[in-house]
Amino acid sequence: MDDADSGQSIGAGAKAGEPAPGRAQPSEGRSGALAVDVVCDTPLWHTLGPDLEARVAETARAAMRFSGRAPAGSAQMTVLLTSNARIAALNAAFRGRKGPTNVLSFPFGDKAPFETGREGPDELGDVALAFETLKAEAEARAIPLIDHMRHLVVHGTLHLLGFDHEEEKEAEAMEAVERRILASLGVPDPYADDDERATGGADARGPLACKETKGP
Repeated sequence: MDDADSGQSIGAGAKAGEPAPGRAQPSEGRSGALAVDVVCDTPLWHTLGPDLEARVAETARAAMRFSGRAPAGSAQMTVLLTSNARIAALNAAFRGRKGPTNVLSFPFGDKAPFETGREGPDELGDVALAFETLKAEAEARAIPLIDHMRHLVVHGTLHLLGFDHEEEKEAEAMEAVERRILASLGVPDPYADDDERATGGADARGPLACKETKGP
């Protein structure tokens, strides 16, 4: 993914009950609950339905659960569902770059833009998503917007847990974890087109770049 990368206060579905048969099982040694504050500051996101916040929380929890890096105790994070205008302002303020991006990630310890008033060792950080950018990317690939949103929530949450993709090996490891998490949620592999193209398969556009940011 092409990172506007980790300014990292950035990451939906609620993992209710047991995983469906045939889906990935959670990693051993995982911790307890993840509290997810979902903040939506634009009605644009309402087109994804009244259960959107529950889906976002479910997705973030699945990312932590299957990451293999879950904190020992309970944890908390914030997901901001916002617009291109807001994320462009965050991108300029924390990365010094003009224009919107799809996802920004702010791990705890960075200057997180969405203060929840909670601090402590269990605070993971913040993730922000821009509606118009995600919608355009999903339409370009002819994939459901909800699936693309889940992917970027997973991606941002993994950054909060210490994953990165600056080096090829890191990127491959992170993509493998993302695939496992998304499979547990019933989301198709977002990297399948890239794999097909690499092996000389059908004409494929490959996954959209994650222009995500990890902070200042």
